[in-house]
Amino acid sequence: MSLGKKRKQMIIKIILTIVAVTTAVITLIPIVLTFTNSLMASSEITSNYGMIFEKTDTGGKKYISETVNLKFIPDMVSLSQYFTILIKSPDYLLKFWNSMILVVPIVVFQLIVALLAAYGFTRTKGKLSVIVFFSYVILLLMPYQVTLVPNYLVLNWMHLLNTNWAIWLPGIFSPFSVYLLTKYMKRIPTALIDAAKIDGANEWQIFSRICVPICKGIATSCVILVFMDYWNMVEQPLLFFSDTDKYPLSIFLSKINAQEIGLAFAAATFYMVPCLLLYLYGEAELVEGVAYQGSVKG
Repeated sequence: MSLGKKRKQMIIKIILTIVAVTTAVITLIPIVLTFTNSLMASSEITSNYGMIFEKTDTGGKKYISETVNLKFIPDMVSLSQYFTILIKSPDYLLKFWNSMILVVPIVVFQLIVALLAAYGFTRTKGKLSVIVFFSYVILLLMPYQVTLVPNYLVLNWMHLLNTNWAIWLPGIFSPFSVYLLTKYMKRIPTALIDAAKIDGANEWQIFSRICVPICKGIATSCVILVFMDYWNMVEQPLLFFSDTDKYPLSIFLSKINAQEIGLAFAAATFYMVPCLLLYLYGEAELVEGVAYQGSVKG
């Protein structure tokens, strides 16, 4: 390789590295800002950002003539905001557990249904299987907002509105995980399955001992993506729940008023923890499942 080509590749690598670092910093700034500001006292937060939330006498927003002071390091660390949301105000913890109760069953049972359905699509040949899978793809392409009204009508007919089943059922049978797992399973070499059959393995053994372990990476990706999607849901609870006590924390955060800016920072930090922990735990599998989808190690 000539010196000119090496130099060109080095310049490209440097540019890509700069772009990647810049993108990472821009992405992390809101997260870091939220966490550090949650450690500030209410008076300090108000002095830095209070002007953003000021309103006129008629209820409109004021024109901001001063520069907002973005501070990453608090003058004095204070845990009063966390003390309020964790101990003094039980509403935050109640909404947090509402979110967990709604999301965890969806993630677990959607994965189980998706693994079984994907194996069925993989092992079944014929026009009916193709038509059903194509229907799944069509449903996947539709925005969820398109299916909200049909879901509402069906749930109303089943008398499930204002119950957790109104959120669980549409989530458990969502086509997202089925599509990803089916496309992955179809790339498993048939020779591997044929060899297991020769050794006397039945369909359940092929599914549980060959297909599921091979799909561990993409299954973990599905868990992370589905959890984050439903953890941040807003439309479904607003439409399907009439009892505000059942609302998840994602809706409750939007209702924090301007006089509780500090609590908003603390609650938002508290709200991000499950997603961050889940991502850090399954980061390797997520990258492998998405970037190397379909690869099977021999």
